Amino acid sequence: MNIHAIRAIYGFEMARTWRTLLQSIVSPVISTSLYFVVFGAAIGAHMTAIDGVSYGAFIVPGLVMLSLLTQSISNASFGIYFPKFVGTIYEILSAPVSPFEIVAGYVGAAASKSIILGLIILVTARLFVPFHIEHPLWMLAFLLLTALTFSLFGFIIGIWADNFEKLQLVPLLIVTPLAFLGGSFYSTHMLPPFWQKVTLFNPVVYLISGFRWSFYGVSDVSLGVSVGMTLVFLAACLALVWWIFRSGYRLKA
Repeated sequence: MNIHAIRAIYGFEMARTWRTLLQSIVSPVISTSLYFVVFGAAIGAHMTAIDGVSYGAFIVPGLVMLSLLTQSISNASFGIYFPKFVGTIYEILSAPVSPFEIVAGYVGAAASKSIILGLIILVTARLFVPFHIEHPLWMLAFLLLTALTFSLFGFIIGIWADNFEKLQLVPLLIVTPLAFLGGSFYSTHMLPPFWQKVTLFNPVVYLISGFRWSFYGVSDVSLGVSVGMTLVFLAACLALVWWIFRSGYRLKA
């Protein structure tokens, strides 16, 4: 394994984060803080508790997961798309670097940025709403697993996209609506029986449910199902990345 190659790609991507600190870290934190102010502190004070948890505290895991999903996809997709756009991707592909090392560098950096952002948002949330974490190790595990999975998904989008419009298409039109409809602001148990069944086809439900369980011990689906569905999505992303490098899809053309 070429550790130097992984370190070079990872270091370059992380350095880009510090060069664009306002866009990469500050802007998402401020945007999420507005949700905490409006929904947590203002509206939450007039809402009844959900599963014994105050509304302000209840939405914390959902908002953290919402930011984690969008930023993981955005960081990874732009990270691999930009070399394609400027043509430097061919230098990487012709270098003695394996596909695993390329993916490890780009996806590792994107996941690291998202985890750092998620932890900062958690600390910021304490300024607006009180909450506790019953299972911190599970919380970190879901944070890591989700960041890794959706960074891989973002990497796939970056390979697929052939312009900047397509780069934003999936996060804006698919992922963000699924996150909002996946229980970020409510429990799916509050929905009518028919819609409860419909939401089970939304993969984000399992991520948010498992992440919320690590905070308060309450969830819409069981912990085992949440972990299992996340691992299935991770395996699907890994398989698709393997196929992309094996076939050269939109890399060698």
